[in-house]
Amino acid sequence: MAAGGGGVNRYARQMILPEIGSEGQARIRGAHLLVVGAGGLGVPVVQYLAGAGIGRITLIDPDIVEESNLHRQPIYGPHVGRAKVRAAADVLRALNPQTRLVPLFEWLTPDNAPMLVAGADLVLDCADSFAVSYLLSDCCMAAGKPLISASVLGLAGYVGGFCGGAPSLRAVFPDLPENLATCATSGVLGPVVAMFGLLQAQMALALLIGLEPSPLGQLIRHEMPGFRSTAFRFDAAPEPEGPCHRFIAKSDLRTGDFVVDLRDEAEAPCPAAPGSRRMRVEDFGPSGPFPAPGQRAVLACRSGLRSWRAADRLRPHWDGEIVLLADPPPVSTGEDP
Repeated sequence: MAAGGGGVNRYARQMILPEIGSEGQARIRGAHLLVVGAGGLGVPVVQYLAGAGIGRITLIDPDIVEESNLHRQPIYGPHVGRAKVRAAADVLRALNPQTRLVPLFEWLTPDNAPMLVAGADLVLDCADSFAVSYLLSDCCMAAGKPLISASVLGLAGYVGGFCGGAPSLRAVFPDLPENLATCATSGVLGPVVAMFGLLQAQMALALLIGLEPSPLGQLIRHEMPGFRSTAFRFDAAPEPEGPCHRFIAKSDLRTGDFVVDLRDEAEAPCPAAPGSRRMRVEDFGPSGPFPAPGQRAVLACRSGLRSWRAADRLRPHWDGEIVLLADPPPVSTGEDP
């Protein structure tokens, strides 16, 4: 038997590497990873980490499989209409029954993120959501857990190792990116996003077996037009000074908060909180609106993008507390158990 209880033949080709051996394989087998997102990044991540013999993977995602996913998430071909996490659990059970995959069919939120991060040895951000990325970075920084985060759009993207002793995502990306498009609006090519998922999996394994230099503090960018690659280390990047735009959960709302819902009634018939004001990002500026002295400003929208923009417009003119609320739609229940 191989180290960690797996069969010799299954892991023989990686255990023969001097960087792994039986000790490294035991570390891989003993690891518990949190993977957030079961889409184009998450699919190659969980496939190759399960193939390598990771002991336990908690996979969280609120989406069901759609036909438009299949060009970059091919394992879901027979599973259209099912929850991605449950389909992935079935696929990985056949791929490697020695890896336990725990599927969570739900959103990652400020309510559940701290507990999920605390229970994992390593976190992989495979979500197509900047709000989730910053939330994970904040939780990993507080818990001292390493975070491998990637973002892909069109034909380019990046992957990096944050927190766990390295600077946070906020240290490298303190502000919103200029391009706030998504894969749904700008498109993405399957092999491109898969390549970044594979880099995430490799970084995770490198951390688990202790390869040097550490991927923590390293960022890699690839641009497929021209096949250009750049990489740099950010070990000394300072954390942002002053207040950061922090995400909260609905359960964190307080009586007396100045709550603004940046969605109209057509988008969100039920506002983020009773008594929420309906406003637009453009309504914020030098002339207000402003909370009352001592009030906390809570800016809500679906993904957090408009909330961040509104906070940027409010902050220069008001020095009180500002927090963001990402209020996504309920998880679909129209799939098989």
